Amino acid sequence: MRMKFIDYYKVLGVDKNATQDQIKKAYRKLARKYHPDVNPNDENAKKKFQEINEAYEVLSDPEKREKYDKYGENWKHADEFEKAGFQGKSGFGGFDGFEGFSYSGGDSQDFSDFFEFLFGGHSAGRSRSSRSHMKFRGQDFHAEMELNLTDVYKTHKRVINVNGKKIRITIPAGVEDGQTIKIKGYGGKGVNSGPKGDLYITFRILNNTNFRRKDADLYLDYDLDLYTAVLGGEVIINTLGGKIKLKVNPETQSGTKVRIKGKGMPIYKQDGVFGDLYITYQIKIPTKLSDKEKELFKELARLRGYNV
Repeated sequence: MRMKFIDYYKVLGVDKNATQDQIKKAYRKLARKYHPDVNPNDENAKKKFQEINEAYEVLSDPEKREKYDKYGENWKHADEFEKAGFQGKSGFGGFDGFEGFSYSGGDSQDFSDFFEFLFGGHSAGRSRSSRSHMKFRGQDFHAEMELNLTDVYKTHKRVINVNGKKIRITIPAGVEDGQTIKIKGYGGKGVNSGPKGDLYITFRILNNTNFRRKDADLYLDYDLDLYTAVLGGEVIINTLGGKIKLKVNPETQSGTKVRIKGKGMPIYKQDGVFGDLYITYQIKIPTKLSDKEKELFKELARLRGYNV
């Protein structure tokens, strides 16, 4: 019997020796490409997006990645394998058709018991007492939570319902779209008093602002009136952290970019540290000019040497 093997490295398009930064970069690129918001009503894109998140959930966690490299698709049973005396083959490939595994403990009956647990069936000589004392970890639960961008500007608590049980969780500021966090011990119940599984929550961040988000930085196009652009002055900018007053230099050109340090999104799990806000000025030309205003603009044009 051979079990289907999912190559998470292939799903993300990275080498098995890829660094964590390379894995994160590959994930973000693919997540943007296959995100349901970008591909509405596309079932193939939805399936691909789920595969990408599943692969990233494993490969972004060093402990899970190590188990995956050793046991392949069956990495979730790594603890049971090792307790039962099975040693995975070093290198990528893992538990595929039992190749490369050695059994270092117990007798043939224990061997039979262990594989019956994994694949079912009835083994000759199996004792009920050994089966009744086997402890196994509970199933992991997976859930999604939608939040607005403004919701993740500050750390806050939420109550969620998992299988009829209300759980109060803390959502850290700066969590990103597609990011998954683990809540230990809130998964399925273990077998024979085994440990509970974990709860994994993947966040979907909806942008309810005029800002564009890139990592912890925010970007905003701001309409600047012609008079302030020419003469200089001050403008009020509404940031996620409140209003700020910004000085505008005289003769500011359309497309001018201004960086406001520390006014972007909070950086995940770094208290008090924020990204930056980048503002691009777009000069707004006045409309519905009066005859007097038109005459004054013509005078300005003549002073600048234009024939109007």
